[in-house]
Amino acid sequence: MNFSRRHFLQAGSAASVGALAVGCEKIEVPAALRIGPRTITMPEGPFATPSGKDIDLVSHALNRLTFGSRPQDYQRVRKLGATEEAAFAAFLDQQFMPERLDDPNCENAIRRFEVLQEPLGELFEYQEKHLLDALVRSTVLRAVFSERQLYEVMVNFWSDHFNIDPSKGDAKWLKVADDRDVIRAHALGKFPDMLRASALSPAMLWYLDGRVNKKASASDKPNENYARELMELHTLGVHGGYTQQDVMEVARCLTGWTVQETHRSKLNLGSVEFQPLLHDRGEKIVLGHVIPAIPKKAKPGEIERLGRAELDTVLGIVGLHPSTAKFIATKLCQRFIADEPPADAVSAVAEKFIASGGNIPATLRALFATDAFLTTRGNKLKRPFHYIVSALRATQATTDAGSAIQDYLLRMGHAPFHYPTPDGYPEKAAPWLGTLLWRWNFAVGLSNNTLDKETQINPEKLKASFATEENQMAHLLGRVPTADEITACKASGAPLALLLASPSFQKC
Repeated sequence: MNFSRRHFLQAGSAASVGALAVGCEKIEVPAALRIGPRTITMPEGPFATPSGKDIDLVSHALNRLTFGSRPQDYQRVRKLGATEEAAFAAFLDQQFMPERLDDPNCENAIRRFEVLQEPLGELFEYQEKHLLDALVRSTVLRAVFSERQLYEVMVNFWSDHFNIDPSKGDAKWLKVADDRDVIRAHALGKFPDMLRASALSPAMLWYLDGRVNKKASASDKPNENYARELMELHTLGVHGGYTQQDVMEVARCLTGWTVQETHRSKLNLGSVEFQPLLHDRGEKIVLGHVIPAIPKKAKPGEIERLGRAELDTVLGIVGLHPSTAKFIATKLCQRFIADEPPADAVSAVAEKFIASGGNIPATLRALFATDAFLTTRGNKLKRPFHYIVSALRATQATTDAGSAIQDYLLRMGHAPFHYPTPDGYPEKAAPWLGTLLWRWNFAVGLSNNTLDKETQINPEKLKASFATEENQMAHLLGRVPTADEITACKASGAPLALLLASPSFQKC
């Protein structure tokens, strides 16, 4: 059944009021969240809000390029230029240079998670459940508090693209280093560099069995698991033009790479090594490219040099392949434009991907310049992680991303680092439609401060961020509310919960 926005709001108001009947005592929240010895500062309003009946370019940028607008963000971004277009361009310039953006609130929020900076080998000294908790909480807190929003959005994107389930073997410890040294190190860098870092990531070698891919004797058959996912999920795509024979040949090229494992040694844990005696020295043919056999009389040093080089040869073949460009461009356009993006936008992005040598910022600039991106607004359902973070940002909530937040993410099926298969969390809306009731529950809990004592909003301070109640609605909707929306919200008795659960807020 298709509901109008008015029907959705009116139907939801009764549910919200009923849910708010319990635990609605007013809670005073300080204007700053204390984490350790520092505080997270909250800017003072009132702030300007969108003034058009439709989503304008600034609101659109804040919807798509960030995890949601905070009360002060619309005014701050709009002031960057004399026109919406100029402000958008200036905002892009800022976001593409995240290292130049001061980020004290984010740094304060995650400073407790020093374990995430531990050297690779020392990660094994920690209980894996504590490492996973630190990974999840720091990911949520960065998304909520960081000024480097496009960077965090791309970290989220590449985490799905190169997904690793840390529940497998030594990946319990190694995923921390993968998140830091692969995903976060290259999220706005060059795709070929990230691809190589992922191929040699000890966590990836564990997760997709690259560490057991060997040719020690004539009877050994290379393990094809990583080779298949490298081509199907990381580069060419399932329809990228490769064959099963290509998968087998790539697997042969990648034999010999191993990881020091906990059950074999306590020395150099997690270190990646190449073992020449486990490498297939025969000729290979990958996508028509002949990789010569290693001479039988080659000395050990030459065998190692040539064997190692085969990894880079394979990555050179697939990393900037036209099929890879189309596959990556399609996924990016799905994230930023629509679940079914137009072909001309995909083509423009793929062309820039190839022309720039896989430069991610250049590729994104091409995407953000397409008519499809600029004109397709308010059409994408937020995935649960995006929804929860955007609600926290929109209400200027304080949080430690503890058990309450993680529980909602788990119930909605979108907790970071919990997806079991290498394809990563789905981007399209259909798999997430079953989360709508939990979104309602979260909206109610957040608006009446019943999630937990660490995740709180200050209703009076939030109200003071805007000159009028209608302006607060415009902030949450990204546009001026309609007369029906104003009437329904004022009649509901729970306008904030209603707006956070509305179709307009759940989309970006």
